[in-house]
Amino acid sequence: MSASHDHGHAPANFNAAFAIGIGLNIVFVAIEAFYGWKINSLALLADAGHNLSDVIGLVLAWGGALAGKLRPDVRHTYGWKRASILAAFINALLLLVAMGSLVWEALHRLQSPEPVEGVTIMVVAGIGIVVNTATALLFMRGREKDLNIRGAFLHMAADALVSVGVVIAGALALWFGWTWLDPVVSLLIAAVIVVGTWSLFRQSLHLLFDGVPESVDLLQVKALLESLPGVDRVHDLHVWAMGTSEIAMTAQLVMPDGPAGDAFLQNATEQLHDQFDIEHATIQLVKVPFTVPCGGPSSS
Repeated sequence: MSASHDHGHAPANFNAAFAIGIGLNIVFVAIEAFYGWKINSLALLADAGHNLSDVIGLVLAWGGALAGKLRPDVRHTYGWKRASILAAFINALLLLVAMGSLVWEALHRLQSPEPVEGVTIMVVAGIGIVVNTATALLFMRGREKDLNIRGAFLHMAADALVSVGVVIAGALALWFGWTWLDPVVSLLIAAVIVVGTWSLFRQSLHLLFDGVPESVDLLQVKALLESLPGVDRVHDLHVWAMGTSEIAMTAQLVMPDGPAGDAFLQNATEQLHDQFDIEHATIQLVKVPFTVPCGGPSSS
């Protein structure tokens, strides 16, 4: 016997946010590349290349979100929900690589400080603050419950922070002639961003290998199932993420007095949903377990 909770809680639609964010950032990359070429600023040209990676990151996140909504078929019975986890992982990886290149450039400039390219760089960086902040705000409401959306949010918020640092460092360098300030601020910003991104990288990698989502305590799930009337023990419990916004569970409940009916299954499924946000629960009821458990604290 099995039960699957109603999948009516679909993830929020961020299509408009992705379209606007990608459009804004493409325009900004064009502006930055043009002025970098016009004033012969390697810094602006390099940052234009970095912001182009933002566009790629947003496209990846959007693709992951769209793929996750494809309906299951006979070849992919869960659909393509895991694409959103993969997109979050790649986004985190891209951001870490971008920060690595930023650190490398900053260390190089500490050894050979270069004069700031004046007001033009500050103005362009100011535009970057507006564009990246506006794009990040588009994804703010979804960052807590969807790892893929969180990846897009962190990517854009990180770039807004970088632009703020460029403006501040540029202003102070112009006023006081501190050419060393720009790379120092870049190193500090990179450190802050890496700390924030590492969690996204770790969580997405964990979910890619069917790890239990951080929002779920597996022992508490087991305790809930064992507390249900007539349940002697839980056999072979598994909880994993189908995507960045949907959790699945399978379990075999040992009931020596005989399996219960649909009301029991409905109650169990609703409690799993309400307490752990498990959207897709499949429960097998048996008098005697007949499968070999995979091991771990959830198997008995």
